[in-house]
Amino acid sequence: MGSAVAGGVLLRQLGKGFFVSSAAAPGRVMGTGFGPARAAAAWAWRPARFGSSLRAAAAEEGEKVEANRGQAGKEEGKEKVASYWGVSPPKITKPDGTTWRWRSFMPWETYQSDTSIDLEKHHVPSTLGDKLAFWTVKVLRAPTDIFFQRRYGCRAMMLETVAAVPGMVGGLLLHCKSLRRFEHSGGWIRALLEEAENERMHLMTFMEVSQPRWYERALVFAVQGVFFNAYFLAYLASPKLAHRVVGYLEEEAIHSYTEFLKELDKGTIENVPAPAIAIDYWRLPPDATLRDVVLSVRADEAHHRDVNHFASDIHRQGHELRETPAPLGYH
Repeated sequence: MGSAVAGGVLLRQLGKGFFVSSAAAPGRVMGTGFGPARAAAAWAWRPARFGSSLRAAAAEEGEKVEANRGQAGKEEGKEKVASYWGVSPPKITKPDGTTWRWRSFMPWETYQSDTSIDLEKHHVPSTLGDKLAFWTVKVLRAPTDIFFQRRYGCRAMMLETVAAVPGMVGGLLLHCKSLRRFEHSGGWIRALLEEAENERMHLMTFMEVSQPRWYERALVFAVQGVFFNAYFLAYLASPKLAHRVVGYLEEEAIHSYTEFLKELDKGTIENVPAPAIAIDYWRLPPDATLRDVVLSVRADEAHHRDVNHFASDIHRQGHELRETPAPLGYH
C-alpha cells in the first residue's frame, strides 16, 4: 500500500513539475522543436525542493491511509452491505409481515397459474414452414429421450435452460427494431421478456429439485450455445417460423411434464415437498408438493404455446406484432 501511495504522489508531483516548468519557461520548451536538450533544460528549471515536497506529500497520504484503516477496524464488527452496487437493499416484506428472502423476483411478480388451461390444444401443421418447424422439434426430441430417459427432474432442468432463450432473443430483436423504426411494439417486447423470465424461474425451481451432474452442466453449455445462435438467425430470417418452432417446443414440454406427473402418481419419483422458492413464486399453499409445482409449470408452458402460435399466425397473415396487442401475461 505504501509503494502504491508513493507512486500516486510521484505521478501527481511529476505532472505539476512538468506543467509548471513549461508555463514558466516557454522559450525553453515551446520552441520550434522539443528535443532532448530542451527537455533537459526544462526539467533542470524545476524547484530544488521537489524531493522534499514529494516526501512530505507521501507522508501525508500515508497518514490518511492509516486513519482509514483504523476507521475500518472500528467498523469491522458492524453488518456489511451485501449488494453488487454497495447499496443496502430495501427491506421487503410479505403481506403477513415476514421478510422477503428472494432477490431473483419480487412479491409483486408472483401469481397463481391457471391450471384449467386447455392442455390438449395442438396446432396442426398446414404450410411448409409449419411442417418444417414441427419435424425439427420432433427430431430434436429424439436425443433428449435417449440421454435423459425417465430422469424427468434433470430433463426439466435441461429443457428450461433452452426454453428461456427464445423469449429473450425475440424481445431483444423487437426492442432493436422498435428503436430503429421509432415506433411502439404493441406490448410484445414485454410479453416475450416476461416469457423468458418465467422460464428462468422454472429453472431456478428445478435446480432445487435435481442437482445436475458435471456432464449435464457441460451439455447445457453446448446446447445453449448452439440453440441461441441458431434461433437468433432463424428469427432474423423468419419470425413466423421461429415462433412456430417455440410453439411446438412448448407442446413437447407439456407432454414431458404430463409424463413427469404420471411417474409422481405411480410413486416412481418421490413426491417431495415443494421448494420454498416455488411456494412463493406461484403462491402455493405451505404444504404444497412437487406435484403442485409440476402442475403450475405445465400450465405456464401451455400459455407459452398459445402465445407463440398466436404470434406465428399474426406473421402468416401479413401483420407485424406491433399491429396486434400482445396477450395478457401471467399475473
